[in-house]
Amino acid sequence: MKDCTSAKFLPWDFRSKPAPAANTKITPNPARLFTNFYLRATESPLAARHRFLNMSVCDDALLCNYPKCRAKLSGFAWATACSHVFCDQHGSGAFSRSPAICPACSSTLSGKLDIIRTELSPSEEYKAMVLAGLRPDIVMDISTRALAFWSYQVYQERLYQEYSLSRADSQLKQMEKVLTQHNQSRELELTAMRGEIASLKKVMEEYKRKYSDVSERLMERNRQYQKLQGLYDSLRLRNMVVGAGERETQPQPGYQDVNPVMAKQPAPQRSPQFLSMGTDRDGHFFSGLEADGLNNFFQFNSPAKEKVRPFINKR
Repeated sequence: MKDCTSAKFLPWDFRSKPAPAANTKITPNPARLFTNFYLRATESPLAARHRFLNMSVCDDALLCNYPKCRAKLSGFAWATACSHVFCDQHGSGAFSRSPAICPACSSTLSGKLDIIRTELSPSEEYKAMVLAGLRPDIVMDISTRALAFWSYQVYQERLYQEYSLSRADSQLKQMEKVLTQHNQSRELELTAMRGEIASLKKVMEEYKRKYSDVSERLMERNRQYQKLQGLYDSLRLRNMVVGAGERETQPQPGYQDVNPVMAKQPAPQRSPQFLSMGTDRDGHFFSGLEADGLNNFFQFNSPAKEKVRPFINKR
């Protein structure tokens, strides 16, 4: 690819020289072209590529050479002797001062015919009369110079698009490099996170194993506790039964006091009345006893008060 920085917006007078060939490299004045080339180079690569796709060598529309404009020309345009063309808006503003300076290459345009305002789509009457009366060689010379102007514009546009494409490719490579680095960093982070997840899974498995062991031990302890609780309940019930049986078999303290008293009483002189009373013998079972002795015999207290006072009031 050619160095487009050395062939941007060249101050070439198409009126005195033929148009350069497509493969001819034109030597510019770097000091004069650097500023304008920088302004053109700052255009967005995507916009430049879009215009490049929409414009071909055989396209019938030129682009404004004013920095950051590059609008498709229509209607009227301003052409200069340095082979640049501008839209009507920027041409009117740039060439209203004296002396006129080309906005593209900063060339001084002091000649009478260095700047012309031309109609891009002239009428049929104008085309029929503009070259009328001129010799064929003059007509051919005028046509050659006009074609040279057009060829130069196409050549400059090609260089500009090549430069824009090169810059877009450079930016794309830079973005790919940044994206690759970003992806690598993300891959490293992902690898680290996967390792951390694996270690956490191992720890979780270890805790699960410990939990299972503790659960089994707890279940075994519960079974032992239930077994011991059952043994304790059975022993407590057996002790309660044995204690109740011992209390029933032991003589009560009140009966120990009654026996001496009863022993001192005289034997009855006659047979008890209940032997001849039939069905009423239950109600008169103790009728032969003395009233005082009967009352004393049935004066029982609650078991809780046995230790406080005796069953029978001693005389």
